[in-house]
Amino acid sequence: MDSSRRTVGELVRERWGDHRPGLWFEGRVISHHQVAAGAAARAALLAELLPSGAEPHVGVLLDNTPEYPLWLSAAALAGAAVAGINPTRRGPELARDIRHTECRVLITERAHLPLLDGLELPGVRVLVTGTDAYADLLKPYEGAKPGGGGAGPDSRFLLLFTSGSTGAPKAAICTQGRIAAAGLSLVDHFGVRSDDTHYICMPMFHGNAVIADWAPALAAGARIALRRRFSASGFLPDVRACGATYFTYVGRAVQYLLATPARPDDRDNPLRTGFGTEAGAVDAAAFEKRFGARLIEGYGSSEGGAAIQRTPGTPAGAIGRAAPSDDLAVIDPATRRECPPAVFAEDGRLLNGADAIGELVNRGASPFEGYWRNPDADAARRRGESPRQGDAGAEEDWYWTGDLFYRDADGFLYFAGRTDDRLRVDSENLAAAMIENILARYEDAAAVAVYAVPDPVAGDQVMATLALKEGARFDPLSFAEFLRAQPDLGTKMAPRFVRIVERMPVTATNKIHRVGLRREGFRCPDPVWWRPPGEPAYRTLPAADVDGLVAQYRAHGREELLAR
Repeated sequence: MDSSRRTVGELVRERWGDHRPGLWFEGRVISHHQVAAGAAARAALLAELLPSGAEPHVGVLLDNTPEYPLWLSAAALAGAAVAGINPTRRGPELARDIRHTECRVLITERAHLPLLDGLELPGVRVLVTGTDAYADLLKPYEGAKPGGGGAGPDSRFLLLFTSGSTGAPKAAICTQGRIAAAGLSLVDHFGVRSDDTHYICMPMFHGNAVIADWAPALAAGARIALRRRFSASGFLPDVRACGATYFTYVGRAVQYLLATPARPDDRDNPLRTGFGTEAGAVDAAAFEKRFGARLIEGYGSSEGGAAIQRTPGTPAGAIGRAAPSDDLAVIDPATRRECPPAVFAEDGRLLNGADAIGELVNRGASPFEGYWRNPDADAARRRGESPRQGDAGAEEDWYWTGDLFYRDADGFLYFAGRTDDRLRVDSENLAAAMIENILARYEDAAAVAVYAVPDPVAGDQVMATLALKEGARFDPLSFAEFLRAQPDLGTKMAPRFVRIVERMPVTATNKIHRVGLRREGFRCPDPVWWRPPGEPAYRTLPAADVDGLVAQYRAHGREELLAR
């Protein structure tokens, strides 16, 4: 790779001596210089804590507190990598994430200590921020200056967990060069100024917050503002208090904001731009009308394998076109040929979803840097396929994104969801196989299938089909109690819909017929129980509720996705 590329460490060092406001948190402000100084102290401490010969990996299990960007900056200075640990994971699965990324140091806070109770984490040094012991550890290093740390553009910087069809989450490798380049690119794309404030309310263990919010702020010398956890009711007060001009979002965050009570002064705020995924054209227009800030939909996987850029003339509902460096195509995985262009009705509805929707594939060179200690997952992402039409004899090392798209006749790309065994629920990627393994413990279940059904607004919802043991009857109360008792069932894994069948449908090879289950969704001949949003209990799904749900999909232009 080009050694002249910038590094995140260089961007951090450039803030040394910059005494402008650099970080806002709960009404308190520290300067850019104080951030760089705090990062330098933590980098020096980290160099002492990491055992000789150990991988330079530090796990961060924190909410969005100032310690998170401080440790990101410290890792960049020290030539280390941060593994963002997801606090919605539980029990053995949480321990597996920490062990898999070979973290010898884990940074956490008092609020998350109960998550670590009883976990087997041999050789892991746990530091608890906000404690006297933590302050005492840092004190000897408070005079440290930000050194080079020997890090270059190819040095590992992030290990971002992303789920897939193989079950356990995979840790995508992101180098300093790629993250610095992403930040600098977004500075140019959005015209980020040094006097801007980037509001980070999405979780920082997620690539969206780090790559699309923190990195461009660092590159431009802009201020960041942190929210511990996303709050729809706290969003606008925070934006006004910190002077936020830019924020990022994923999943249903925009819908939650629109669901707050409208006020006459909603447009009285400094926001200019929101950047993210899965808001949908209807809600994006409603957000701009109400809050006066434009939402720009984008696409870029944490793995870096493909990117879509919004350009002038991008139609409503589309993400944009392929970035200049990418050769993106929508491919039918069965035939490995390009899907036909989308056909739309006059009202914008997709008419040929069954044919036009396929997996987004990058057929050209991509900056995918692999997964940590997972060669099988690497091979599944980057695999040689059949030559494309008109290029006989060539065999490409294509990058398969795992995301469903369709393309219109002008080349604009539209996001349609995740591939078969993937679910994206409220911005979190989940693996169906993992949820199936948990539901299989339900004592009355003879067979379990988990799959995605589209959410009315963005992403997916979890649906499960259960075939019960002979003589058993489905009890929604006992099932809900069972779910609450599972220590490794993450907060977004519980099924929204539960279908009860006498026999699990199977293919000719005796595999569960997930395609048929997914296609029927909750509009099926079998009994379906569901848990409406905001309700803790399951109840039957009558025809009137089905009609109401379908009306929601239609209102957001997603009805066609129900039959994919």
